[in-house]
Amino acid sequence: MTITRHAFALINRLFPHEDVSAHCDIPCGIYDPHYAQIAALSVLRMVQQIEALEPPAMDKEARDKYMHAISRFTKVKEDHAELCKHEIRIIRGDFFKPDNSPDNIGQLTDDIMKTASKARQNIDKEAAEKLLELVNEFAEAFWKAKDVPTKRQSTHQAVGGEFVVPAD
Repeated sequence: MTITRHAFALINRLFPHEDVSAHCDIPCGIYDPHYAQIAALSVLRMVQQIEALEPPAMDKEARDKYMHAISRFTKVKEDHAELCKHEIRIIRGDFFKPDNSPDNIGQLTDDIMKTASKARQNIDKEAAEKLLELVNEFAEAFWKAKDVPTKRQSTHQAVGGEFVVPAD
């Protein structure tokens, strides 16, 4: 063992490491369901895009173009369904506490997870629409826990739909 290794071993014995942790992913307390809402809306839009594709002619160029579009739309749909689940897990686990959680938050979170998985696994417009609605319900619960009044407003996007946002 070299002298350097002996020195570090001695330092580690004299000053052992301490485990550290934070109560959440963003210790400053910034939470917002907006990312989950955008992700859910993107899932719905990708389903719309996939459903709008016309089956290709059998020539290679048309088939390649079709397959490329299907692959891209599917990847975005699946990535955004997972992003939606991630954002909901963070808010559910780090923001909601026993004193500010609505009675149904566990069931609502579970429904979002299962619906997002269904939307990932299939080209299912009903599942994508339900995901957006569930995420909007979650947003309402989030803002209510912060005593912030909400309203529903148009997304103003080609996909259509509404978002729950703070009323003021």
